[in-house]
Amino acid sequence: MRVKKSLAVSFMVLVLCISCQASPSNTPENSADHQTSQEALAEESDPRQAPIPAGSLIRPDDLVYRGFFRLPSGSGESNWEYSGQGLTYYPGGDPAGEADGFPGSLFGFGHDHQLQVSEISIPAPVISGNLADAPTAATLQAFTDLTEGVFPIEQMTLPRAGLAYLSHPEPRLHFTFGQHFQDFEPSHGWAGLDLSQPDARGAWLFGEYSNYVTNDYLFEIPSSWAEAITPGPMLASGRAREGLWSGRGPALFAYNPAGVGNPPVPGETLSGILPLLLYGEQLLGQPDIVSDPSQSVIDYHEADHWWGGAWLTAGDAAAVVLAGTKAVGEEWYGFANGVVWEHDCAGSQPPTCPDVPEWPFDDRGFWAEDFQAQMIFFDPAELAAVARGEMDSWVPQPYATLVLDQYLLAPELDPAIYKRDLVGAMAFDRENGLIYLTERLADEYKSLIHVWEIDR
Repeated sequence: MRVKKSLAVSFMVLVLCISCQASPSNTPENSADHQTSQEALAEESDPRQAPIPAGSLIRPDDLVYRGFFRLPSGSGESNWEYSGQGLTYYPGGDPAGEADGFPGSLFGFGHDHQLQVSEISIPAPVISGNLADAPTAATLQAFTDLTEGVFPIEQMTLPRAGLAYLSHPEPRLHFTFGQHFQDFEPSHGWAGLDLSQPDARGAWLFGEYSNYVTNDYLFEIPSSWAEAITPGPMLASGRAREGLWSGRGPALFAYNPAGVGNPPVPGETLSGILPLLLYGEQLLGQPDIVSDPSQSVIDYHEADHWWGGAWLTAGDAAAVVLAGTKAVGEEWYGFANGVVWEHDCAGSQPPTCPDVPEWPFDDRGFWAEDFQAQMIFFDPAELAAVARGEMDSWVPQPYATLVLDQYLLAPELDPAIYKRDLVGAMAFDRENGLIYLTERLADEYKSLIHVWEIDR
């Protein structure tokens, strides 16, 4: 088993084993007794919808690896250690850096404990197995609480966050926040690009959908595809929580961001949320997703972690990709060293729970024989068909997989430094076809940024 380390912080909360218990609402036989919010939220077909774009699919062979670069030292009140939650590309950033072929800048969340945002330059990456060969990005704006206190990070348990730049109707940084256990809480908002005075707005509830499927990765839907779903600028927002709470696969939704001129007041509900992927069904008022094996993404494991995503385009070709740490082989609930914890062991007489292993294997969660860093590729036409009500949300399946381990500098989990995820957030420079992906805890405690170019 290649697992030598784990993100202990990420699984301390699972000591209650809540996520491995089958709740009454998470059984297929109960779904007939409830109206699903997918049915309740179904929108009538919009006559202004454009046709679904025709074209080819972007495939793993179209992605050419360009190398990696390092992240700068800390700034403001945070740093890039234990980072990798949200990342987004800003085409107007760092105008002096355009001559190296990597224009623009990146906004990203730093340390998981603060989840503050900084803006950095994009140096030309290098292909090397030696950290010292790689250039280091420069800080353009220091770390700041982008939400201006909207989300009290210090009070959140294992928080998750997503970030996306959108230029229309006005340039804004859109964000989403969640935590490990929650029901239906405000999760989405936006702010300006000046981190010294972000003027944050929100947070808003994300329709009637559970936080377990909506508030992690966040990225732009390009205009041609957005018009095929519903008129106006659109973002994709989703989450893949370990266990069955978010269904049997990664979830993803399309939505129009809240109006810039007249945003809703905090706590209001965003409307017009459209599913793109949901491997199960949302029951009204139930935080977990009802699912059965027939509604599963292929090769689903409860230990899968999907952290980043992007809607890729290159000419008339496209793909929706998600990146994360994929469980491989047999899996279990328990500890990284293979000790299994049966979910009902504490309730038996006498209790049959095993002894908790010594550190660093003393944190409970979902584990597997091995883990890989992967990108999985979805057909955007299928996701658009789901949004238009022409296909069930659990029907689309990945058409290709790119295993990323060969590109990573530290492709192993590490419980001694709380490393449970190999890769994190993703950003996409649409004009230049450049993909930016975070590798967590690869530069001692800091992340690295890897770069691919779409070559078609």
